[in-house]
Amino acid sequence: MKHTLFAVASTIAVIGASTAQAERNIVVGHALSPTSHYGIGAQAFIDTLTELSGGEFTGSQAPAGQLGGERDMIEGLQIGSMDVVVTSTGPLGNFVPEVYALDLPFLFRDYDHARAVLDGDIGQELLAKIDENQLVGLAWSENGFRHVTNSQRPVRTPADLDGLKLRTMENRVHMEAFSQMGAAPTPMAFPELFTALQQGVVDGQENPVTVITASKFWEVQGYVSLTGHVYSPAIVLASPILLDGLTDEQRGWFYEAAKASSVATRTEVNRLEEAGVALLRENGMEVITDIDKAPFAELAQSSYSVYTDQYGTELVERIQAVE
Repeated sequence: MKHTLFAVASTIAVIGASTAQAERNIVVGHALSPTSHYGIGAQAFIDTLTELSGGEFTGSQAPAGQLGGERDMIEGLQIGSMDVVVTSTGPLGNFVPEVYALDLPFLFRDYDHARAVLDGDIGQELLAKIDENQLVGLAWSENGFRHVTNSQRPVRTPADLDGLKLRTMENRVHMEAFSQMGAAPTPMAFPELFTALQQGVVDGQENPVTVITASKFWEVQGYVSLTGHVYSPAIVLASPILLDGLTDEQRGWFYEAAKASSVATRTEVNRLEEAGVALLRENGMEVITDIDKAPFAELAQSSYSVYTDQYGTELVERIQAVE
């Protein structure tokens, strides 16, 4: 009897050990809070992956830049120290320059136009280009249209930007555009931004309503101008080192999880576009809506050369032509 019990116990232990070994925790890194649109998208990725894999893969978030800035996390994917990252496309251009086209100011007409581009042939071609650069582009996600906030004054015209120290992403197109519009662009990683605003290292920043609300920038900024100067996609990226070690079926789970993440994120962006501006006002920010975008767009047009001088105008013209 003792031998039988021992055998049963040993069998259970082996099964338990095998199960524990089979389960793999996938860490999803991003720069915002767990309750942000990124956090909601990351959780949708985790839940879907866990469900599709029957628990073979589980997941956890590393939010709020816990594992570094977006560029740091992208580099981590390339060397295999990161699993999955939800990131803006700003820093991605440093790795896949063709993506810079998406950051050109006043390129996208509205959300329908932007989503049609990313969900269509152009978006798929760019994902394939990402895959050629030691990264895996799983799915396009979203931040939204970017707006300017600052602590000094309302911004209604380019003249109001004159001399403002404005944090931008580490993105040459954005920096050139804001230089031409009169600001003093100051690139820095997102995790450093709140403290920099608090200490007056920079006067302002530019981000979608989704990020402004998630970061509670009303605590350090008094004005938000709804300039809508750039549409900001996001993307779900994976490490090729991780995916290369999986079966075709397992890789399929990751792509499906990324699609679910994108849907959840866009749904939250839609919600915040309606509710977020009211939230900013409730928390004391002055919201400037009477903005003539034409002068901003005219000045920013010269920043297109950062992209077109090297890669030509074909992709830009194709994006503009999408209905």
